[in-house]
Amino acid sequence: MACYLTTGKHMSLYWSVGTVLLLLAITAPAALMFGFGGAAAARSSFTPLRWFGKTYMALIRGVPDIAFFLFFVIALDQGFEWARHQVLCPDWTDAIRQGNDFVVCAEAKLPQGNAPQWVHEVYGFFVAVLTFAIVFGAFAGNVLFGAMRAVPAAQLETAAAYGMSKRQTFWRILVPQMWVFALPGLSNLWMVLIKATPLLFLLGVEDIVYWARELGGTKNPRFTDYPHGDWRMWYFLALLVFYLAFTKVSEVVLDRVMARLTHGQATAAGEAQRKAT
Repeated sequence: MACYLTTGKHMSLYWSVGTVLLLLAITAPAALMFGFGGAAAARSSFTPLRWFGKTYMALIRGVPDIAFFLFFVIALDQGFEWARHQVLCPDWTDAIRQGNDFVVCAEAKLPQGNAPQWVHEVYGFFVAVLTFAIVFGAFAGNVLFGAMRAVPAAQLETAAAYGMSKRQTFWRILVPQMWVFALPGLSNLWMVLIKATPLLFLLGVEDIVYWARELGGTKNPRFTDYPHGDWRMWYFLALLVFYLAFTKVSEVVLDRVMARLTHGQATAAGEAQRKAT
């Protein structure tokens, strides 16, 4: 069993755990950045910018995640190649869209056909991270937009009465206080993001779900080291334990962060802490 669990293919499974953790570590702040931008745009007094922010959040949240992932990755990849095609091949005369085919010059391909394997993997991971960030950024934006509206208007009016500009009120009064109201929603969104990481499999990234299915299934010609029957139940059980443990750790950390942020605040959680004390 020790020899079986340390084969090269199993090492790829262990590395894929790092891929999932790296995805979460990059996607979470990136999605928060997209969400903050969308929420700030939705509150803007400039009408086109306000429409853009609200449309971004409403459009992404209204499309099923799987449908968006399958469509957007292809559109994003073709968008990158189209932009490179316009710059690198200005003399191209043929149509780019030829029926169902998307044809660009060889120089515009991403990644290049002769590129090392790791370049293809990094590019696929980059597209996956960007897609995750845009999708979950819309949900984060809706949470932050609601949190901004939950900050008492009297505090904003007091800041204006003291002579603060709109920019100063936004960054010094509104933003620091909105996190107390946003954290419960962001906590739920973090849990959803953890559960959504198996969607990497749909984007062509060899994640833990892919390797669990391949290693647990009946051996095919690609994996002939240790032939065995259908062990997928045990591999997916291990994934279940992994995700439950990761979720539990996240809950503990988020509860501590929430307790620290609500300490002394005029919120329901802060009032509960005061009564408990």
